[in-house]
Amino acid sequence: MACLGVLSSGIVWLCLSIIFMILPIAIIDEHENDRQALLCFKSQLSGPPGVLASWTNASQEFCNWHGVTCSTPSPRRVTAIDLASEGISGSISPCIANLTSLTMLQLSNNSFHGSIPSVLGLLRQLNNLNLSMNSLEDNIPSELSSCSQLEILDLSNNSIQGEIPASLSQCDRLKKIRLSKNKLQGRIPYALGNLPKLEKVVLASNRLTGDIPASLGSSLSLTYVNLESNALTGSIPQSLLNSSSLKVLVLTRNTLTGEIPKPLFTSSTLTDICLDENNFVGSIPHVTATSLPLQYLYLGGNKLSGTIPSSLGNLSSLLDLSLTRNNLTGSIPDSLGHIPTLELLNLNVNKLTGHVPSSIFNLSSLKSLAMANNSLTGELPSNLGYTLPNIEKLIMPNNRFKGSIPPILLNSSCLRMLDLSNDSLAGVVPFFGSLPNLEELSLSYNKLEAADWSFISSLSNCTKLTTLLIDGNNLKGKLPHSIGNLSSSLEWLWLRDNKISGHIPPEIGNLKSLEMFSIDYNLLTGNIPPAIGNLHNLVILALAQNKLSGQIPDTIGNLVKLTDLKLDRNNFSGGIPATLEHCTQLQILNLAHNSLDGRIPNQIFKISSLSLELDLSHNDLFGGIPEEVGNLINLQKLSISNNRLSGNIPSTLGQCVVLESLEMQSNLFVGSIPNSFEKLVGIQKIDISRNYLSGNIPDFLGNFSLLHDLNLSFNSFSGEVPASSIFRNASVVSMEGNNGLCARTSIEGIPLCSTQVHRKRRHKSLVLVLVIVIPIISIAIISLSFVVFLWRKRIQVKPNLLQSNEHKLKNITYEDIAKATNMFSSDRLIGSGSFARVYKGNLELQEDEVAIKIFNLGTYGAHKSFIAECETLRNVRHRNLVKIITLCYSVDATGADFKALVFQYMRNGNLDMWLHPKAHESSQGKPSNILLDHDMVAYVSDFGLARFVYSRLTAHEDTSTNLACLKGSIGYIPPEYGMSKDISTKGDVYSFGIILLEIITGSRPTDEKFNGSTTLHEFVHGAFPNNIYEVVDPTILHNDLVETDVMENCIIPLVKIGLCCAVPLPNERPEMGQVATMILEIKHATSNKNVRLS
Repeated sequence: MACLGVLSSGIVWLCLSIIFMILPIAIIDEHENDRQALLCFKSQLSGPPGVLASWTNASQEFCNWHGVTCSTPSPRRVTAIDLASEGISGSISPCIANLTSLTMLQLSNNSFHGSIPSVLGLLRQLNNLNLSMNSLEDNIPSELSSCSQLEILDLSNNSIQGEIPASLSQCDRLKKIRLSKNKLQGRIPYALGNLPKLEKVVLASNRLTGDIPASLGSSLSLTYVNLESNALTGSIPQSLLNSSSLKVLVLTRNTLTGEIPKPLFTSSTLTDICLDENNFVGSIPHVTATSLPLQYLYLGGNKLSGTIPSSLGNLSSLLDLSLTRNNLTGSIPDSLGHIPTLELLNLNVNKLTGHVPSSIFNLSSLKSLAMANNSLTGELPSNLGYTLPNIEKLIMPNNRFKGSIPPILLNSSCLRMLDLSNDSLAGVVPFFGSLPNLEELSLSYNKLEAADWSFISSLSNCTKLTTLLIDGNNLKGKLPHSIGNLSSSLEWLWLRDNKISGHIPPEIGNLKSLEMFSIDYNLLTGNIPPAIGNLHNLVILALAQNKLSGQIPDTIGNLVKLTDLKLDRNNFSGGIPATLEHCTQLQILNLAHNSLDGRIPNQIFKISSLSLELDLSHNDLFGGIPEEVGNLINLQKLSISNNRLSGNIPSTLGQCVVLESLEMQSNLFVGSIPNSFEKLVGIQKIDISRNYLSGNIPDFLGNFSLLHDLNLSFNSFSGEVPASSIFRNASVVSMEGNNGLCARTSIEGIPLCSTQVHRKRRHKSLVLVLVIVIPIISIAIISLSFVVFLWRKRIQVKPNLLQSNEHKLKNITYEDIAKATNMFSSDRLIGSGSFARVYKGNLELQEDEVAIKIFNLGTYGAHKSFIAECETLRNVRHRNLVKIITLCYSVDATGADFKALVFQYMRNGNLDMWLHPKAHESSQGKPSNILLDHDMVAYVSDFGLARFVYSRLTAHEDTSTNLACLKGSIGYIPPEYGMSKDISTKGDVYSFGIILLEIITGSRPTDEKFNGSTTLHEFVHGAFPNNIYEVVDPTILHNDLVETDVMENCIIPLVKIGLCCAVPLPNERPEMGQVATMILEIKHATSNKNVRLS
């Protein structure tokens, strides 16, 4: 036994010796493990130079590394890492979990990204985990529940998703939970409220739903609850109301319901109650207790009703009281003015009435007083500046205050914001220059006057001023040049609707910080100063509804931050500046109702940011729509109506798939509706009326479910109206003035479709053209050619015939024409040209409708064109020349010269409209210049006679006519005019021949098939006579019998005449007298053969 005892003792000593030998090795291993864990953690990071410079493999003493704290006794272990606000980026390495003695991990306010490592749950000693203000994502690891010593968990201001793990309730030492400003979803875990030591819960600005857990107020240590900006529902749980420790309750911006709980107003601990922006109803509870500690009471943005209880005056410690945006009624209790500590009183947007108690205006502690949008009355106290010495914000707009602005208010040196807009204040705008801290001044829509505008000079002393809103008053007068001396910090300047006259001072360009400049709805004249281009920060520029003129300056393209540019309803002229392409943030561009001319720059349609509106309507723009219009893929409204735009509607417009409104009416567009319009599925309004569009109405227009206004009227659409029910709704669709349309079912104003009836109508119309109109045209051209000849002779003998006999005509006034045209209404506009527009109207002493040609005297050459046309019509007489009734040589309402000619109105339009609808140009010798009256009698208009006179007035030549002064249309001008200046009647014969071939074939000489490889003459000549059926318009022919008669006795003879007239060499063409004889013979022959016209 003794031996065994000795042996056992030896074993024990041996074991102890081994332990003591191993222990230093183990200590060394733990120390090295911490160092390696730190280096591994650092390997995933980057940051500013020097932040992690001490974290090197060469340094063994990691306890001296920046941000690292170690335990004091040996072995020294890492207990804390504090790298807050160091500008570090990277991911959190799982290596950090090897620091098993870590108690604090503080990495807030950096740029850490990725997920939170779940292995952090291995840090059993961790009591403070702060990863706030980073860019962390994914879920909160449920493994954090293993951190049994955790007291503070702050993951706020990240992008963390998912639900709050219910397992966090196992961390029974948790005191503070901050998870705000993430993307957390789901309900707040019920078990979270059972944490026994919980002091603060901040879950604001997430996407949490459901009720507030009834357990949340269970902790006797709970002092702070912030659940702001979620989607929580239900009522406030009783546990929170009964809490004996809660000081701050923030439930702002949720969807909580029910009445405001009365216990909140009896709590002896609550200092902050924020229940604003919810759906609470009922009245505000009365306060029965006194000396409550409540300092902040926010109940705004609910549906509270009733009156403001006077017992709120018992809250003697109250600093802020906000009851804004409710349905509170009655008067403001006088008791509120007796809360000695009150600094903020916000009663905005209620239904309060009566006078403001004088006690409120005498509350010297007030810093912010807001009573906007009520029905308060009375006047502002004259001593307001003395009684509110600390006032910083005085916000009282949209009430019924009267009187003037108290001058004493200008002694309130702390005042930063003053808003007295939309009241009934009168008098002169005071001098605010004594308010050095003034930042925002709004006096909009009162009855204030500017006197000599000295208040602007005074405001230059307010160097902090950022907002000046004085629109909607009665300022009148002219803007002073001192406006350029306002604060260099000024961002908003609103002067609209003030009857301001004069010019815009160029000194406006000094306000380099200006973002919004609104001076529309005034009486401004003159140009936009080029200095406006210095306002590089301008976002909104509104100059609409003035009398500004001149060209839009190119410097406007310097305003690269513009989103809104409104220059509509002025007198701007010239072209649209191409420099606008630099305004790449434009959302609204409105240049409507001006006198802009030229083509629309392609660059405008490259501004893809245009989204809300592009309005170029009611100008004198011409040319086609550039294909680049398809770039406006975000545009909602496009209006280019009432211009002189022409050509086809580009198919690229269909790429503007966001369009809701498209207004293209009253232009000269031709062709059909593009098939690409089928993509405009969100369209609500389409107005393409009063153009020269043709073809069928597309079926897809009936598929637009949002379309409530479709105007296709006064075009040349033909064929069957689509079957969709929308086309039978006259309140939605307008199709009048399209004589070629028919319908399968009854539609008011549209005939029923009958194939035979339709073909007979078309056949009758074209044969009427052939056998009635053509002879009249030919005789008219013969006579007019002879007149031209005599006219040339007369010019050579007596060039100066500009002695008007206008006194022989009954002269009319500008007022007569304005009345006749309904103030030049676009509905009366029937045509336009280079120098004039033509309106349909009714003169008082004229029984029939008339056509009134109004000259645009702002266009160079218009005045001479007027004189020339008067001279021509005075000297030329023919029954088939459109007759002048009278003229107007007067002044308009502004005193400017006004000149107009009054002609017969031709109810059946022109020949071109009967043949094939297209855009009408102003030139001689083509179908659009052959007018047809009610009885289908033809009249020649714009035959070119006036241009001979015009050339006399401009070229000052004694003999011969200058070809450069004679305008014509390609395809109708004889080829010799391109090689010689000699103008002869043989040229008229050529033009007549082309018109005749066009009538018979239905093909224009400018059709695409005649693109240079052949001509209309060659096309017909190649088929004559054996294959003439191949080129004749088939709608002329009716049936086999009539087809043969018409072909032999009418078509073939007329084709022969057309071919003879349109030969290239002028000496091979017949004289017009011969042509007339031949046509009359054809007419008699068809009459004798009894060719039926129906």
